[in-house]
Amino acid sequence: MITDERQSLNTKSIPAVPLTERRNPPEEVERLFREHNASLLRFICAKVGSEHEAREIVQEAYVHLLQLDHPEAVGFLRAFLFKTAANLAIDRLRQRRRRNHVTTMGDVDSAAFELSPERQVAGEQHVALLEVALRELPPKCQMAFVLHNVHGVAVGDIAQHMSMGKCMVRRYIARALEHIRYRLDMTGESPRESSS
Repeated sequence: MITDERQSLNTKSIPAVPLTERRNPPEEVERLFREHNASLLRFICAKVGSEHEAREIVQEAYVHLLQLDHPEAVGFLRAFLFKTAANLAIDRLRQRRRRNHVTTMGDVDSAAFELSPERQVAGEQHVALLEVALRELPPKCQMAFVLHNVHGVAVGDIAQHMSMGKCMVRRYIARALEHIRYRLDMTGESPRESSS
């Protein structure tokens, strides 16, 4: 009995508007603008902290709403508008954070990245040792390792290029890594030993 009353109350409180009686989408957007633009602007301004940016974001949200292929498919245009604007605000904040991070990286003292003569010689010796270890590997193993770890080629692309399965390419890469690690351990140049 109680569930029947709730169901009847729910269906009575939400009037169903047939698609044929819905307004024209531009008219609906105009109505949304008149009735909710001020609150939408306040909502977005609180998120981004700038009225100018908030106006841009809200305008973009209205453009998204107008560009919907089937606006009648969206049951609640106001909720869609607010959610779209909120998502655009989040995107804008992420962009701002990325820009700030890049500009602060420019302020970092470049002296920290300069190599001392000792570090440069040690690095050259390390590279020479890696080259020797690579030359000791079979040709296919060498190729798979270099393509993947030096040139950044995906395993699937290497497999296709070398006419073999992905699993075999992964084995070659693992074998190369194991051999290089072994050679570094033999010479005392292991990254594990230098960090301890």
